[in-house]
Amino acid sequence: MLSTNATLWPMIAHAALVFFLYWLLSRKRAEAVKAGSAEAGQFRENRQEPPESLLVHNNLKNQFELPVLFHGACLALYASTADNWGTVALSWIFVLSRYVHTYVHLTSNRLRYRRPLFIAGFFSLLAMWIWLAVWLALN
Repeated sequence: MLSTNATLWPMIAHAALVFFLYWLLSRKRAEAVKAGSAEAGQFRENRQEPPESLLVHNNLKNQFELPVLFHGACLALYASTADNWGTVALSWIFVLSRYVHTYVHLTSNRLRYRRPLFIAGFFSLLAMWIWLAVWLALN
């Protein structure tokens, strides 16, 4: 339905968030080692995460849960030509919810604010998958 690569840009935007989080995690871990609250070896063996990097570590893990379904949906929509401006808008809603969720997670970490952001992303992604199923069933 789309003749452009508009479906791929939200995926790139989410990947940018993940790369940023890896950079931030590395920085926070290095600071923890320098401050003496962590040992460099504990990261090799995946032992306890120091408090300085725990929120970043947890948020990064979140980027490989529901977002895996997001990337799958985007690729499936693109490959089956089921993508349209509605699915692109839903993709951007999902990515925006992930960015704001990350901001809340890394700052106040208030579940009161994080939960609605998760739900917005969840339902936008669910709508993408429903549209894909309808498209495939009717075409």
